[in-house]
Amino acid sequence: MSNLVTNVGHAHGHDHGHDDHHHDSGEMTVFGFWLYLMTDCILFASIFAAYAVLVNNVAGGPSGHDIFELPYVLGETALLLFSSITYGFAMLALFKGKKNQVLGWLAMTFLFGAGFIGMEVNEFHMLISEGFGPNRSGFLSGFFTLVGTHGLHVTSGLIWMAIMMYQVQKNGLTATNKTRLSCLSLFWHFLDVVWICVFTVVYLMGTL
Repeated sequence: MSNLVTNVGHAHGHDHGHDDHHHDSGEMTVFGFWLYLMTDCILFASIFAAYAVLVNNVAGGPSGHDIFELPYVLGETALLLFSSITYGFAMLALFKGKKNQVLGWLAMTFLFGAGFIGMEVNEFHMLISEGFGPNRSGFLSGFFTLVGTHGLHVTSGLIWMAIMMYQVQKNGLTATNKTRLSCLSLFWHFLDVVWICVFTVVYLMGTL
């Protein structure tokens, strides 16, 4: 009987240590992802600085006031802001352990994000078809680089999101999936903040 109690105690201690290991590993993963976001901040800060230098170098071409359509960009902005809200609801459902709600909110977030990228690609296509491509002037080079870099980040976030929806559907709300969804949440909200800066510095100041 004493041996049985001892074995149960050892097993419980092992499980507890296993849980602590998962918890510590998850915290370290999130911390590491924070460090990655800091490097991404430096990347975007550098591109913003380059854009600020090039913004008035129009080389006889159009300026932001001539080509930007503020209502259109407001539509893009609304899609990305709504996607940030729906991802927040996905995280609330995650904390409650409701798998189907997590998948539903992630699907809505994905649709909003895909709509944002679709509008951005259409904007680029319209500008290039009118002869206002990135090789037209320093201003347009800076514009395409800054907005395009953000768009590539959103696209990578959408790919990550699709993979996570598959993982959650297949394996459920495991500790690993929770950690990965938390990292994706940081990434997605970070892109939202960057876009607000892009909207203000590039589009709003450009049209005014």
